[in-house]
Amino acid sequence: MMTGMGTQEKGLDRPSLKRSKIGQLLLDAGLIAPKDLERALQEQSRNGDRLGTILIRQGVIDEKILSEFLAKQFRVPMVNPARLTASKQALEIVSPQVMQKYHVFPLGVVGSTLHVAVSDPGNLFAIDDLRFITQKNIRVHVAPESLIKKALESVQAAGTEENLEAVMGMIREEADAEVMEESPEIDLVHLENAAGEAPVVKLVNLILLDAIRKKASDIHVECYEKVMRVRYRIDGVLYEVMRPPYQLRNAIISRLKIMSRLDIAERRLPQDGRIKLKSKSGEMEFRVSVLPTLFGEKVVLRLLDKSNLQLDMTKLGFEPKQLDLFREAIYRPYGMVLVTGPTGSGKTTTLYSALSELNKISHNISTAEDPVEFSLPGINQVQVHEAIGLTFAAALRSFLRQDPDIIMVGEIRDFETAETAIKAALTGHLVLSTLHTNDAPSTVNRLLNMGIEPFLVASAVNLVLAQRLARRVCPECRIAEDLPLETLVDLGVRQEDVGTFTCYRGRGCPACSNTGYRGRIALYEVMPMTDEIRDLVLVGASASEIKREAIRLGMLTLRQSAINKLKQGITSVEEVLRATVRD
Repeated sequence: MMTGMGTQEKGLDRPSLKRSKIGQLLLDAGLIAPKDLERALQEQSRNGDRLGTILIRQGVIDEKILSEFLAKQFRVPMVNPARLTASKQALEIVSPQVMQKYHVFPLGVVGSTLHVAVSDPGNLFAIDDLRFITQKNIRVHVAPESLIKKALESVQAAGTEENLEAVMGMIREEADAEVMEESPEIDLVHLENAAGEAPVVKLVNLILLDAIRKKASDIHVECYEKVMRVRYRIDGVLYEVMRPPYQLRNAIISRLKIMSRLDIAERRLPQDGRIKLKSKSGEMEFRVSVLPTLFGEKVVLRLLDKSNLQLDMTKLGFEPKQLDLFREAIYRPYGMVLVTGPTGSGKTTTLYSALSELNKISHNISTAEDPVEFSLPGINQVQVHEAIGLTFAAALRSFLRQDPDIIMVGEIRDFETAETAIKAALTGHLVLSTLHTNDAPSTVNRLLNMGIEPFLVASAVNLVLAQRLARRVCPECRIAEDLPLETLVDLGVRQEDVGTFTCYRGRGCPACSNTGYRGRIALYEVMPMTDEIRDLVLVGASASEIKREAIRLGMLTLRQSAINKLKQGITSVEEVLRATVRD
């Protein structure tokens, strides 16, 4: 039974609790150490996050233990996770904007009392503001922050879906009422006006917001002979999400070009631009590419969400030994570290995480990128512009006159860039870069094929790292999967290991947009340049010979790394087969 306000207000108004902060309460209870509190307070001063959020993120305290402790201290009830749902009346009283601002979830209304779930019952300012905004008495319940966040996302998702359906319905009605016959001569004034009409503007905005909510990495807006479609790339896989009326294709594309500050009159040449969206949760940037195709222009938008940029190397997917080898290589004062893999395999994130760890006042770090995806404070980032002669090689040569300690070259594409990078690595600089190869051993042959001498490769390279991305099985809907012994053995699992672990797959649920997967993890193949590998490079050994020797010395291949993630219940057999090949 939900009780009235009396006990709640009495509990919250105790002077000792008003004067005490959560950090001090946790310290007094022996749940955190003074050094943990000091580190969390320092981070709070930098980013302004809630102290409890920071302590959970740093792994100092479990969020369930924190919630139980706060409920006991403030004498308020805990929310049963199964009942963390909002009534229609509560949602009418508290707007989504208020929920996000105060990180509060409305549970229900009883008489003149609004029951809400919060993760921090000590935030009396938020509770007072909520009382003023709603003109209701407030009864506080405590819930873990992750549960409140999930509940808020479900409310936001429902609102986005409803808006999207309503706008699509409105657009279809207008399109049916007024069939827009297009002539070869495009009236640009009419097109610009159409792009600015309310339904088109709403539809484009909702497409962008829906992609952010579904954590898509790319949006594809495509025109074919008689159909227009919109697809999202989620966790590396494309899904069709809608088919807007074909008559509005030019208006929708023009709207995206106007938002990107591109020329809507130019429909014959590719164009590149950017869109920035600001919201209460932060800033989102879209990198926009427009390409002329047979039946119109195709627009691809890459979502650049800095809040999702993972710069903690311990959370990328490295096995402990692999992480030790990688750290040892990047902390050497000179030499080259190469990260390889296909486009979209997470190479930039791995390099950014390394640079973030190396970023200290004592180091001068410069990067040449094409394009610069995220800005990193304290690092000098240069955007490559080949049309005016600012190539990777040109930028690299300029870096060497800038007294550098660490250099990052976005990609080694040609002999000139490779030669300059090798020379920099041999003259006292740490050089990080990427290449497009299938695995770590074949990277050596790629450099040799570019024209680099074997003795230079053997001397300059400290370590080669190959990577892929595998989708994580959704933790909300995962179920155990029984697989035949032969299937697992064919996959590469040792026969004696079969039966010692459980395989999982996702059934599909609202949390993962019914895909069965949510998020991705990196698979790594880390090959340090040992004396044995150097000897093979010097005698011109093949990639397969180098690979055999590296495995003998203990290197985990991409397939073995994927099997380890399968054993840990992180990914599925389907993903192991999709992301890697049999050794």
